[in-house]
Order: sequence, then structure tokens, then C-alpha cells
Amino acid sequence: MSPRVTILLSDTGGGHRSVAEAVRSELLMLQSGLSVELVDGLLRYAPFPLNRLPDWYSKIIAYGKGVWRYGYAITDSRWITSRLNQAARPYLRPAVRRLLRSHPAEVVVSTHPLLVGTVLDELGECCSRFVTVVTDLVSAHAWWFDPRAARTLVPTGATYRRALDFGIASDRVRVCGLPVGRAFHDGIGDKIAACAKLGWKQDKFTVLLLGGAEGMAPLENIARALCASSVPQQLAVVCGRNARLRAQLKELPWGFPTYVYGFEANMAELMTASDVVVTKAGPSTVMEALNCGRPLLLSSAIPGQEDGNVRMVVEGGAGWWTPHPSHVLERLHRLRKSGKLELDDAADATQKLVTPGAAHNVAREIIALLSELART
Repeated sequence: MSPRVTILLSDTGGGHRSVAEAVRSELLMLQSGLSVELVDGLLRYAPFPLNRLPDWYSKIIAYGKGVWRYGYAITDSRWITSRLNQAARPYLRPAVRRLLRSHPAEVVVSTHPLLVGTVLDELGECCSRFVTVVTDLVSAHAWWFDPRAARTLVPTGATYRRALDFGIASDRVRVCGLPVGRAFHDGIGDKIAACAKLGWKQDKFTVLLLGGAEGMAPLENIARALCASSVPQQLAVVCGRNARLRAQLKELPWGFPTYVYGFEANMAELMTASDVVVTKAGPSTVMEALNCGRPLLLSSAIPGQEDGNVRMVVEGGAGWWTPHPSHVLERLHRLRKSGKLELDDAADATQKLVTPGAAHNVAREIIALLSELART
């Protein structure tokens, strides 16, 4: 029978799935005959209300940021997460047991913090076949870190230090980078070629405006501010699954070349064709843009888990914190006035923040664990 790997994720934001898909692709390239399955552990198996979290997540973030920040902070400790995990164990155990029986595998990989401790509880003596892939760049929550995992694969030195602080043995932690698809760092080509392929103007200062998979705020406010501005530019707006917003933005009286998209699979191409990316500080989008060498204007951040992403980008010189539409406009004006000097400096800084071949690094660790288990 072919070796099997189950990768657990949840569509709370688009990042967990994109990481899982990048790792799956590398695993299949590295080892032929391997069976790799992606499973949404919350949507398909968790009891109510956890099974609704993927549907509610964007609304919770949009309307409950204050509550989210408070909840994130008070639960971010090893002691609290351990007690919460113990209290929830009777409630979650049947669901986790059903998940593992439905998707048997030699190695189980989690790319979501709520699918770490609860799964390890059920694995019991088989924890040696569990891998955690941390998808938060800096401010990783305590939920991620369980010393029972055979491997905890982290994206940065900051998350490595947090793993040690939360009791993970140093020989079980690896800094691998945050996995992104190969399209974001292999053979993308230059801006002019990408613009030509997309049908964009090739000689324009180009801004790519993103709102995540769900077209989350403040995308609309920024788009309307840009529409009313005098910044000479070319603009591409990706509204994700927000069909209502896409229709509204298409009707605005744009005074410069503007392209409004829905959910797009060719994000690497869109980023390559742009000069700067305006987005919320989600870890996957941040790392995808950095891998493409594109500076960032970070327009919002989820309290707690994404605050560190903002610090990393700004302190690393690869972008700017622009939490209000007026800040976005001001920064774009400054970038236009400085010629290409400021933008080029930021683009150079992006490469200091990426780990080349992160998905390959993670896949290699999983395959090494498979080999270890096969020998025992």
C-alpha cells in the first residue's frame, strides 16, 4: 500500500488551504506513489458551533475585532490552552475519532491551530506520526504548540523562539519558512511580460488591491478612495468571493485603467504584473507578495495573530502600515514622487524576509518522518 499523508486544514481565511496545497504539491513531486489527502477538519467533522467557524470567520473578524483581540490575548498561554483542551476533550473526541478513522494515514499534518491538541489527544501513543505546520509568521498562538508533536515546522525565527517558550524540544522544531506555491518564486517572468499576458497597460505604475478570499474590509473603502484620487496609476482589484462588491466596483467612474476581478487562481501573475500590493496582513498573502518581490501596503490586520506580520514587514523595510484609505493614498503619492528609488529599496528588502523553497523544506521533513516510521 502507498504511504498516506493526511493534511488537516480549515477554510478560516484562505491561508491554511494555500499552505496545505503547496505542501501537497511538493510531497507528490518529491515521492512518487505517495497518497496525500486534504481534509477540512472543522467544516466536515467538528461538532456545532465549531463546524460553522469557516462560514462565520469573516463576519467575526469584520464585526468583532475587539472581542477577538481580547479572546486571543487571554487564551495565549500554555496553561490556559491545556485546560481548555482538557475541558473540550469529551465534546470533541467522537468527532476527532471519526476524522482519523475516515482518513487513515501514516502521517497526519495540521495547518490549523485548532486541529493540533485535540488530534494529538486521540492519537495517544501514536503522536510520533503527527506534524504541525505553523502558518502564523510571528504572533503564533499557544494553540499551535504541543510538545507531543513529532515535528513542529515554523516559518520564522520568531515562531521558533515561541515554540521553545511553549515547551517544544529544540530537536523537534525546524524553521522551514511559510509554504507558498511554486508559481510565486519559480519562473514568474518580469512585470512587462505579465502585464502583456493579462492585457494590462505595460508602462503604468500598477497597484494590486486585495481583500482576501472573502473580499474583506477595508477593500471597498480603499477602492473608492483610489477612484476619487488623482494618483496616476493602473489598478487591479481582487474582490474574492464577494460578488456584490465586484459588481459595485465595476460601476464606479474610474479615471484610470482599472481591472476588477472575483476569486482568482493566478495570484502570482497578478502580483508580478504589479508594482505594489495593498492587502490585509494575512500571512500567506504577505509571503506570496514577498516571494514575488513586491512591496506591501498593509491596510489592516487581525488583532493578535497578524500584528506581528505588520511589524515584520515594516521593520524589515519591505512595506508600510497604512490602516486608513488616506494613508494608502498618501503612501502611493510618495512612492510616485520618489521615482523608483523608495519602491526599489523596499523590493530589495522583500528577499531578506523569505525562505526559498519553504514548501519543499516542509515536504522533505514529512518524508523524513515517513522514513523514520517505516524503520520502526
